Amino acid sequence: MNSHPRLRARAARPRSPALRPLCALLAALPFAAFAQDASLQPVTVTAPRATVLPVGAQDADGETLQAGRTASSDSANLLRNVPGLSLQGAGGVSSLPSLHGMTDDRLRIQIDGMDLVSSCGNHMNPPLSYIDPTRVGSVRVFAGVTPVSVGGDSLGATIQVDSPAPEFAAPGQGRLLKGQAGTFYRSNGHGVGAHLSATYATEQTSLRYDGSTAQSDNYRSARDFKAAGPAASNKPAQWLGGNEVGSSSYKTRNHALAYALRSDAHLVEMRLGLQDIPYQNYPNQRMDMTGNDSHQFNLRYQGQYGWGQLQARAYHEKTRHSMNFGEDKQFWYGAANNVPGMPMDTEGKTTGLQVKGDVNLSARDTLRVGAELQRYGLDDWWLPSGGGMAPNTLWNIRDGRRDRFDAYGEWEARWNPQWLSQVGLRSSHVRSNSGPVQGYNSGYDMEANAFNARDRQRNDSNIDMTALARYTPSANASYEFGFAHKTRSPNLYERYTWTTGGMAMRMVNLAGDGNGYVGNMDLKPETANTLSATADWHDATGERWGMKFTPYLSYVNNYIDARRCSGSGAMTACTGANQTATTGFVYLQFANQDARLHGFDLSGFTDLGKSADWGQFTLSGMLSYVNGKNRSTGDNLYNTMPLNARVALTQRLGAWTGSAELLMVSNKTRVSAVRNELPTAGYGLVNLRASYEWKQVRLDLGIDNLFDRFYHHPQGGAYVGQGRTMAGTAVPWGVRVPGMGRSVNVGVTVKF
Repeated sequence: MNSHPRLRARAARPRSPALRPLCALLAALPFAAFAQDASLQPVTVTAPRATVLPVGAQDADGETLQAGRTASSDSANLLRNVPGLSLQGAGGVSSLPSLHGMTDDRLRIQIDGMDLVSSCGNHMNPPLSYIDPTRVGSVRVFAGVTPVSVGGDSLGATIQVDSPAPEFAAPGQGRLLKGQAGTFYRSNGHGVGAHLSATYATEQTSLRYDGSTAQSDNYRSARDFKAAGPAASNKPAQWLGGNEVGSSSYKTRNHALAYALRSDAHLVEMRLGLQDIPYQNYPNQRMDMTGNDSHQFNLRYQGQYGWGQLQARAYHEKTRHSMNFGEDKQFWYGAANNVPGMPMDTEGKTTGLQVKGDVNLSARDTLRVGAELQRYGLDDWWLPSGGGMAPNTLWNIRDGRRDRFDAYGEWEARWNPQWLSQVGLRSSHVRSNSGPVQGYNSGYDMEANAFNARDRQRNDSNIDMTALARYTPSANASYEFGFAHKTRSPNLYERYTWTTGGMAMRMVNLAGDGNGYVGNMDLKPETANTLSATADWHDATGERWGMKFTPYLSYVNNYIDARRCSGSGAMTACTGANQTATTGFVYLQFANQDARLHGFDLSGFTDLGKSADWGQFTLSGMLSYVNGKNRSTGDNLYNTMPLNARVALTQRLGAWTGSAELLMVSNKTRVSAVRNELPTAGYGLVNLRASYEWKQVRLDLGIDNLFDRFYHHPQGGAYVGQGRTMAGTAVPWGVRVPGMGRSVNVGVTVKF
């Protein structure tokens, strides 16, 4: 039988209720600081009012990005201050943003303009995991109705994360040589890391290098959530404390090289990227990442012409990804403990082309037109290891293809200083296919033969439409409102995973719930119809006070949810008992159903005053709510965030910035019954942040979870971080992944 020639070795690593009132926290702030002149950006979610943003867009500010780098090595964590956004738990550098109830592939996430695809049956390598937080230069989010020029193949928001723009020497400067180096330490998990960047530039050329490394041991919750003991029955020396979250360690290395050329009106930039993750373990997945190697090539052109702007991009990314059982999960199986783990390998290749132009038709009208091509290939194979996983290689997806071609047009009109309108249309064709599959042995033949006998090619013709308007009646208010019709075709794992054998199904899980999943070749594309509006009230400068309110409503036809699976054959886990189980892990098939999501975001800030002795104080906050319902079954949608709020008090005094943040999350009672999702209790956390900046040195300090509160994040998933995770019932059901206990974080950055 066919098998892939490469088997990655298993990587090893060294071991190493009541809410507090905000006023009680303020006493802990180190208000006294030496006065020093420094220019620091305001800590807000959006860009300063002077920056004119595209319709529906909001930018994360530089101070938020810098503070977030010390707190986490997960780039998704940099989005924490975006109203309505939360993070679905995964590995230490791979959490999944969730915005307005949409997560993972339902969002379009671009890294330096590239649409990267997760090549893993557990989506362990999502797009944001391919850029280290220290390399993030800007973040832009289109959270409501997304223009067709930035949307496509998604239902919800578009998140654009970019590296720093190329820098050039000033006229007459000759050459520019600069850089920075930094390091950090986090007490919970003993996380450490370092980064380095350097730029050499003339007036026409720019060369930049970025490198980073980060690693952490398992983190600990505030108290015991399980019994202390060996990680697995055949690992007596691998002891895990009662509050140690097994399989939460990681190690990652990233390198990037950028070279740019410019003239008066044209820019050409080439970026090369390299990622090596020796291991990243997962407390809410039955497998761990034992390697992830990625190579990226990204070439773009931007030119200014008399008629407008032209942009073009070509990129290619290759990922080689491996999974097995890490050191906190049982590795040897079989009656004689002679079956060594379960090697699982994937290889994904993504190639993309983009061309777009902004045509200035008149002083009033702008036409945006563009075309995009993406070709994606995936192989997912599991080498034999013995016992029931032999003698053949199991092909989970073989010669998988998902190719997409889009074309769009968008007309924006500025009718007068008060009114702006935008309408757009995008046409998309998605073609997907899979080659023939096989199982470990003859026990898989019935399902494999049935799958191979079918015509597996699917062609989806999708249409996106948007209509938006912005009304600015005065310098103190603006209003945006719009409608969007958006479409997403299923990914390869949703369409082409094929076996209902229990062990194999447990290895396919995009949700972190511990359940098993199988694909559905007959899935249709999802289509969402969304209404959204934003009211933005502020003072004339946008610096003293501001408030935003965004309600939204989405109806999704053919929403890809899940149903309890049915099947036949000696190996199937889709039994009658599985159909009716109200506890325990279950087995599901991806299925088209209809859904509704609605909610709101409320955010704002106000300047509390300024004095020479105490500096400037700013109070900011946000409140978010989302409700997701399966209209076909009446069930709740999985992993939606309950009502949650943030309140922060920030002080700025010369080179000093300090903030105290109170995070509040309501109890989660709307759970997905089909997945046996567990409810969570409400909680409140207090976080402290501080920074001091000299001319060439910046010091960042922080304490997360100041009062060491025990809690479960509503999107943390099921705890399967230790033990015999390959087996369906050998790990206890009903245990959620707990949140991190207190952590003291410190980071230093030196510029040169």
